[in-house]
Amino acid sequence: MELTKNIFFNTDKLVENTNVKLSYTGEFFQDNSSEVFLHYGFGNNWDNLNDIKMEKTELGFQAEIQLGEGETFNFCFRNDANKWDNNDGNNYIFPLEKIQNELLVLEDEPVSLGSARKLRRSYLWSKKIRLAVYKIITYLPKLISGNYRKKAKVSEE
Repeated sequence: MELTKNIFFNTDKLVENTNVKLSYTGEFFQDNSSEVFLHYGFGNNWDNLNDIKMEKTELGFQAEIQLGEGETFNFCFRNDANKWDNNDGNNYIFPLEKIQNELLVLEDEPVSLGSARKLRRSYLWSKKIRLAVYKIITYLPKLISGNYRKKAKVSEE
C-alpha cells in the first residue's frame, strides 16, 4: 500500500507494537545510493529514536521494524553521503492506531465457560431474531392481501 510518494508499507494500517515492512523508492533509490538509513521515532517528541540500515533490493530500500507506542510514526531517510530526504523539511509522519485489546485472548488469561455460554446465547438469539424477521417479511404481506391460506387437509374417504 502506498501512503505517500515512493513509500510503501506491507499493511493497510500502522498499529502500535506490531512489525511493519517499509519500502522506499524515493530520491536515494533513484540516485542509486549504495546505503540508506531509516531515522525514526514515535509521537510529537520522536520518542525511542532509532537509525537502521535499509537493505537494497530490486524493489527499493527495505527495512522491517517494530512500531512503538505514540500518536504518530515519524521518519526520514539519510544516505551514505549524509544527505537527507525529510519530505522537504516536514518529515514523513503517519498516524498510529491502538491495538484492539477487546478482540485479543491473552495466554495467561483462562477462557471461562461463562463467557463462551454468553457468546453462544447471543448467537442463538441473533439467529432467532433473523428467522422471525424473515417470517414477518415473507408472510405478513400474504396475510394482509388475503393470499395466504393454510393447506387444507385432504381427507380420504
